[in-house]
Amino acid sequence: MDKKVHNQIVSFIWSIADDVLRDVFVRGKYRDIILPFTVLRRLDVLLVPTKEKVLETDKFLIEQKIDDKKALESQSGYPFWNNSIFTMGNSKKNEANPQLSFSSLLDDANNIDTNLEVYLDGFSPNIQEIISKFKLRNQLQTIKEAGVTYLLIEKLCNKEINLSPNEAKNGKGEILPPLTNLGMGYVFEELIRKFNEENNEEAGEHFTPREIIKLMTHILFTPVKDKIQKGTYLIYDPACGSGGMLTEAEHYALELTNNTADFLLYGQEVNPETYAICTSDMLIKGEKSENIAYGSTLSKDGFGHLHFDFMLSNPPYGKTWKIDEEAIVYERGKKGKEVIKDPRFQVGLPSISDGQLLFLVNMVSKMKHNTELGSRIATVHNGSALFTGDAGGGESEIRKHIIENDWLECIIALPKNIFYNTGIPTYIWIVSNKKDPKRKGKVQLINALEMYEKLRKNLGQKNCEMKPHHIDAITNLYMDFVESDISKIYPNEYFGYHKITVERPLRLSAQFTPQAIATLRFDKNIYEEMEWAYSHFGDDLYKDIKKYKDKIEAHLNKNELKLKPADKTKLLSTEHWKKQLELMQAAQKIADKLGNTQFDDYNTFVPLLNKTIKALKLDIDAKALKSMTDAITWKNEEAERVIKKTEKDGTITYEADSDLRDTENVPLDQDIYQYFEREVLQHIPDAWIDESKTVKGYEISFTRYFYNYVPPRSIEEITAEILQLEKETDGILNDIVND
Repeated sequence: MDKKVHNQIVSFIWSIADDVLRDVFVRGKYRDIILPFTVLRRLDVLLVPTKEKVLETDKFLIEQKIDDKKALESQSGYPFWNNSIFTMGNSKKNEANPQLSFSSLLDDANNIDTNLEVYLDGFSPNIQEIISKFKLRNQLQTIKEAGVTYLLIEKLCNKEINLSPNEAKNGKGEILPPLTNLGMGYVFEELIRKFNEENNEEAGEHFTPREIIKLMTHILFTPVKDKIQKGTYLIYDPACGSGGMLTEAEHYALELTNNTADFLLYGQEVNPETYAICTSDMLIKGEKSENIAYGSTLSKDGFGHLHFDFMLSNPPYGKTWKIDEEAIVYERGKKGKEVIKDPRFQVGLPSISDGQLLFLVNMVSKMKHNTELGSRIATVHNGSALFTGDAGGGESEIRKHIIENDWLECIIALPKNIFYNTGIPTYIWIVSNKKDPKRKGKVQLINALEMYEKLRKNLGQKNCEMKPHHIDAITNLYMDFVESDISKIYPNEYFGYHKITVERPLRLSAQFTPQAIATLRFDKNIYEEMEWAYSHFGDDLYKDIKKYKDKIEAHLNKNELKLKPADKTKLLSTEHWKKQLELMQAAQKIADKLGNTQFDDYNTFVPLLNKTIKALKLDIDAKALKSMTDAITWKNEEAERVIKKTEKDGTITYEADSDLRDTENVPLDQDIYQYFEREVLQHIPDAWIDESKTVKGYEISFTRYFYNYVPPRSIEEITAEILQLEKETDGILNDIVND
């Protein structure tokens, strides 16, 4: 589309908002009127040429009592219609049959608001849904009361602007170029971007620049153009917005294949406004409105029964999927209880704070496996999708699933500030389940960070753009599949690692000291609360704690100490106080027997302790005994290792010290035990690997693969800069003083 024409149309529509709605809505709300009326005007100009035929057919159906509105579609030439007697900007008198005449809404200024509602009611059900998603009817009373309905429609019907996908003539009889569906997409996206800026909308609600979409479509279709035969292919976008990616994909695919194949477009969108725009665009192109599903792709799969040949998307990143959680998983994050309900996401679940990888997994689940072409995916993600998540975690498991199935073809690092809404690093993933033989077992990384030209004026945060030669260059890098300074090729295993857990033995010392014994008077879970109560009310607490209940609760409330119900019950229970006292007294009896000797071998201390308890006939259950030993033991690196188990063959397993636990990431191409011996045992001879905790992970770090060492500046250079700054500072101070 001609950029000049595009800018003229955007400026024209924006001016309507400013001229007509300035005193009616705040600027951020202009979109609630302008966008749906722009859609209606575009639909209207398409329906005018066949309006008379539609009215004639509708009259016949009513007379014959035939309830079949499909006939109206055949007459309109589109999968939608309007059987009211009104249009927005055109009138036609039929002298022979006045019932077939139709009037412009502008013909009757006094009744324009009433006639507008009749006009809206005349649309087919699929357009009614679009109107509903825009919530347009909610705004009609406002523009009616403001008296701007006529002016709004009049300006939209200006003959100097063509919103039709067909050529038109202006008031001077000059030809105005058509506004294609692709061009309309540009217009809508630019308008929404501008409206979003006015409304300070979140970054994730903006759109993908068309040059990025072009790059994605080039790499999606070009490698397999010779495999696309006559037939029908399905293209899918699970976060389709206003449909820009779908439209661009179809446009390029048709161009590449010389219109020899048919492409059906499918998409799903959660935002009602952009869903409405996308659906109207699809209807204008003759697509089925049901091919665009409304709602969250994550919680309600609109196309559970379908698999697709080509998929592309720019899903929201850094956005929580909390609202979708209930539909996806039971007992989220609870070890041993978590159950993933949706089969699409059995691979793994990312952090609840960022659901972008769920969109990728959704697309992967919809790949075709039994065709020559298979399925190809191009999707945009931020950097976190490459490396966040520990081995065994959801993000890593998703990467593992894709890489180990040998589906990841390429990742392209895009220039910073290439998007309207964010300056953070972004990356295109290319995924295919039918790799070219030369790509099997390998992943290509393309560093396109410097492939851009600066914009003369920023568009939001977008300060640069990719030109056609950049897109061609990146596409060629992909197609050539050779290494260079900005193209690296690695085997799949290069991105994987084993995460091993390194344990060190627990070393404990034990001693019955008066201080340690005294701590047993109080339950460690409510130690401070019990200590306070005892300091204020003493031994009376063992007789009847109820008379101090109010004072204890007042203390808790005053200091905002919120206890679990069970702990609060214990705090206010005389029986629990007595139980702790008995434990302290039992510890004292053991101390009287054993003395205050420090035991640095816990393995010999435990049998001695048990023997003493038995000899004293003390009734100490396992829980109480654990509380006692916790009180009188401490970690001591000079103590002996605590034995967990001794096998019949003499093999000893030691208790692990959780405080000393560490992990190591061992590359897949290295032997775990050789690595452990080289990197760990040389420094920590008593360490061992807990093999039950070894997991495999995958991550991709562009910085590591494309790192270029930049030597630090010389001392001389830094010194010269400091001296220059001092000189400039002195000059400024002199100017201030002299003034």
